[in-house]
Formats: sequence, structure tokens, C-alpha cells
Amino acid sequence: MHDRPYTVSVGAEITAAMAVICASVKQTCPLLPLGVQILCAANRQAVAVALAAGLDFIRAEGFVFSHVADEGILNACAGDLLRYRKQIGAEHIQVFADIKKKHSAHALTADVSIEETAKAAEFFLADGVVLTGTATGIEADPKEVKEVGHAVKIPVLVGSGVTRENVKDYLGANGLIVGSHFKKEGHWANNVDPDRVRRFMDHIGKMRE
Repeated sequence: MHDRPYTVSVGAEITAAMAVICASVKQTCPLLPLGVQILCAANRQAVAVALAAGLDFIRAEGFVFSHVADEGILNACAGDLLRYRKQIGAEHIQVFADIKKKHSAHALTADVSIEETAKAAEFFLADGVVLTGTATGIEADPKEVKEVGHAVKIPVLVGSGVTRENVKDYLGANGLIVGSHFKKEGHWANNVDPDRVRRFMDHIGKMRE
């Protein structure tokens, strides 16, 4: 997130740095499922990093349907990405695909609903789909989460805007990607606030009782 402005031409130095970082995280947390995303839409590089570092999944931008992001036009990559994953022996690494992703204009696919987009990702063999709000820290539409959950059989994850206050709205999702809420003052650019993480997890624990 801090490597701004993002580029669609990710260099070898970024891939190498991410591999070292991810390997270190894996060594520190060997029993946790771990994944990686490399901006912008560096999905092949993310698969390579995940394989090298022993990770379990990647988060992919631009998996199905083209859209206009703030980095430029991103085209669908599912066919090339999954063939590459097979070629390097990384088929065990799961791909969670953003659909109608944040920080993007979707006028090109305005006639394609989010449910149909999710179905396309499922048909193109995504292991799960990620729903977001319009920007980092903006909550996803709980109604859309529910509708997509009914439309596909693969896991549905919420990828932005989850907080301790609204997490109850996303109990139907298969997973939550929490970022900004865990940072100091709830701002994405700040350091992680252990107290905010602890309060969130305690809240989740009480909801499960």
C-alpha cells in the first residue's frame, strides 16, 4: 500500500523483495494460512512469490472482465494466470479474485451485474471472490455479499471496510480481510494497533458464544 504510485509494470526488485518478506512472515507464523497480493495486478508475480515463500493463496486483481483502475486499464488475466500457475507447479496455491474492485470505474461492464461477474470468476476457476466498497476502508454492500453468496458455490470474502461495529453485517461471508480497522485511528497508512486487533477479535469471540 505504501509503494505509491502503483505501476502495471512491476519490476524484478519488487518481486524479490516481496519473496523475502513473505518467507520471513511464513517462518514467523508457520501454522497460519498465509497469502499475498502485489499491486498493481501483479498476479503472476504473486503466484511466484507464494510458491517460493510457501504461502497458501494470492489475492488477484483483474481476474475476469476489463475495468479502468486508477493505474490505467486492467484486462482480464484468468487464462494466462492459471496456466502460469500450472506451469510452475503451483496449482495448490489458491486464487481469490476481486470482482467489481475498489478504486475502479466499471462503466465498461455496467451491463454485467456483480452476481454475473462472480459467476464468471467461478467459471474461470477462481477459488473464491472478494467484494469491496468503492475505496480502501469503505465498507462493502452487505446486500451484494448476500446476493453473490447465493449466486456461486465458491467462498465469498469481504475485502474492505470491515469494522468491529459492522462485522455483524458480514456474518454470511466465508472470510473477512481486515486492514484499515486494525491500524491506529483506523487509517490504512498507520501502523497496526494491537489494541484494536484485540478488541475486534474479542468481539468476534463473543459473537460466536
